[in-house]
Amino acid sequence: MITQHAISRMRSPRQQGGFTLVELMVTVGIALFLLGGLVTIVQNVRETSLNQQRLAQLQDEQRFAWTVITDAVQAGGYFSDPINYTTATFAAAGNPAPTAAFQAGYVFAGSHATGVADNVAQDSLATRFQTNQSYGPILCDGTDTSLNPPGPNTYSIQFTVSGGATSQLMCSVNGAAALPLVDGVQAMAVYYGVKRNATADYNVDTYVTWDQMQGNDYFTISSVRVVLTFTNPLAGQAGQPATITMERVIEVMSRAGMHT
Repeated sequence: MITQHAISRMRSPRQQGGFTLVELMVTVGIALFLLGGLVTIVQNVRETSLNQQRLAQLQDEQRFAWTVITDAVQAGGYFSDPINYTTATFAAAGNPAPTAAFQAGYVFAGSHATGVADNVAQDSLATRFQTNQSYGPILCDGTDTSLNPPGPNTYSIQFTVSGGATSQLMCSVNGAAALPLVDGVQAMAVYYGVKRNATADYNVDTYVTWDQMQGNDYFTISSVRVVLTFTNPLAGQAGQPATITMERVIEVMSRAGMHT
């Protein structure tokens, strides 16, 4: 039987559990500290993921840019019937500004502002070649030249950089309106590998920009060095530059290898 004394003891404040205000404040402080750490970790993981996505997109853009430029340069001076057609077959032909016009026998044409650094250069690059049915590359506008009617069919490809706010690599086929290919290309510098030594081979001994071309250079281009400057998707972060510059030397397929 529970007595009155026992009931009084059960109701005694000294026997009732609970937290003091100080204990509650300490608990809340620890919880906020842990929550803040968790939020920081989530933000860091999210930012890392976004950076990886940006870099992956940049790599895709770089890969595509190099693919279309390489295909066009390597095809420069190609003939499906080299017995009946040679570079001398090419007549003079115009190009959209700012690219110089093709002169008779020219495989390449271009433009370059004298003295401009590679990371701001707005060079242009044009090349031309012949294809035939079942033989020919896919052009930058999506045209599959191998599906065309029996040829030979002559194509000219021109690459430029739009500059300004858009900063795009542009491509024009046979003088048509230029199409945007890749975003974030701020500059393009083009160097032509030529042979100035009088020996009878195609080995490159000099690289020059278009404004430095002279004499026989126009007919001895064996490779093209292209320098592209891309917008850095991580620009603004600590230690990150505003742009990323890449370059590639591309052999001209019709003059590849050792010739004596």
